[in-house]
Amino acid sequence: MKQHILSAVVVMAALAGHANKKPNIVYLMSDDQSSYTLGCYGNPDVKTPNIDRLASDGMAFDNHYDTTAICMASRATVMTGMYEYKHGTNFKHGDMLSDVWKKSYPVLLREAGYMTAFAGKFGFELRDTPDAEKLELPADDFDRWGGGPGQTHYQTAKNQSMKAYAKEYPHSTLSYGAFGRDFIRDASQSGKPFCLSISFKAPHRPVQPDPKFDDVYAGMTFTKPENYGRENGEHFSKQSKQGRQYARFAEWGYKDRYDEVMAKYHQQIHAIDVAVGMIREALEAHGVADNTVIIYTSDNGFFCGSHGFGSKVLPYEESTRVPMIIYDPRHPNSGKKLRSEALTGNIDFAPTLLKLAGLPVPGNMDGKDLMPLYENPQAAIHESLALMNVYNQSNSLTTRFLATVTKDMKYVYWSYAADGFEEAEELYHLEKDPLEMTNQAGNPEYGAALEQMRKTYDRHLEHWKAEGVSYNNYPPYCTLFDRKLDWTAKTPAVGELSKKSKAE
Repeated sequence: MKQHILSAVVVMAALAGHANKKPNIVYLMSDDQSSYTLGCYGNPDVKTPNIDRLASDGMAFDNHYDTTAICMASRATVMTGMYEYKHGTNFKHGDMLSDVWKKSYPVLLREAGYMTAFAGKFGFELRDTPDAEKLELPADDFDRWGGGPGQTHYQTAKNQSMKAYAKEYPHSTLSYGAFGRDFIRDASQSGKPFCLSISFKAPHRPVQPDPKFDDVYAGMTFTKPENYGRENGEHFSKQSKQGRQYARFAEWGYKDRYDEVMAKYHQQIHAIDVAVGMIREALEAHGVADNTVIIYTSDNGFFCGSHGFGSKVLPYEESTRVPMIIYDPRHPNSGKKLRSEALTGNIDFAPTLLKLAGLPVPGNMDGKDLMPLYENPQAAIHESLALMNVYNQSNSLTTRFLATVTKDMKYVYWSYAADGFEEAEELYHLEKDPLEMTNQAGNPEYGAALEQMRKTYDRHLEHWKAEGVSYNNYPPYCTLFDRKLDWTAKTPAVGELSKKSKAE
């Protein structure tokens, strides 16, 4: 009897020790990956066994949004836990200030004793002041660095920090899997908890899939989404159809070469899936799998022909809503194939990683800890999120917007009202209309819902006005996106933004 009691005490002590041990963290992010590219998100045409298994082992999230659906701003949001207008980082606006970076999750985790590594497309650089000419990547802020500037390259040999992997893995996607494998091997022997962050370039264009996987989708026919084609985007605002996303439906082959284009797109994601398998095998091989939390997501979605669009940026579901999976092997909910319908966003990653490490979340962060949803998939952490585009893609203000989304509704405000345009509102009942086929903004039956979403929108804009950065040309948008002002009152802000666009 005494022996049984002693054994129970030993087991309980061991469990308590494990519970107090800081978990390792692996954060994996693809580039331009839509939700319907994964089997675990309902696509029977694709082959993604490792990511699907990750979802089965952990939890998949069905309402996860990138608050800015473009690479640079989204990656800065992930690192800082802040909306774009607070970290002040995006194409045509400017890179991140060093003081903002100092409160990012990689810096804070390393200061707390984590061994950190980054590989892949970093997405932005740092400068000391908004006007400083010197830009640099924060390679020295990681214990191991495999990152690169700009868009990086699919040819491993062209990525300076990854050249050591070029011979065995000439295509970058698997080289990042190998980088992760080797870091896990070394970090598991260091005695420190570790955080590995990998940002795959795939499936971002240019279309350069690894030829190793040419046979995976050879000759396949792919099911088109139900909202595919121009006829399913006629109800969208005139503003939404002015940018390059509209032209790319034809330019990138979705109109007349759909199966060919999608085969290569899915092939690039299949290679990511193989890399995810490499990383999970390394966790198992080095005995750290049971204490490593894994997160998988994408920096933004991709239209792939839905509504007659290509690319991303716009506020619609295919562009902003992306896959997100968390696997925490320490938690009893793991292995139950659970899903959460809670509203979540890319502002939530930094707070989550810090909380997992037992660290306080800085007050400047806008996101929330995701792990209460892992504990209770029926719970909620957000009532609404802001979605935005202030990226200058064509020296025009037409495609810039501010929107807000709840679990069930989405409201989009298009402010541009010159040169033949009128300001426009869009309202979608996502619970009943997940494909966004009917704009309910003019439907009297949705009058109360529209007014409620307008008020939610106004609160997000007030937050921007109160906490947004004063540099990198963000302040004029507080005026441009104010739906209570008429166009003439916005003229000074429009002039300021137009002047900036011409200078660029």
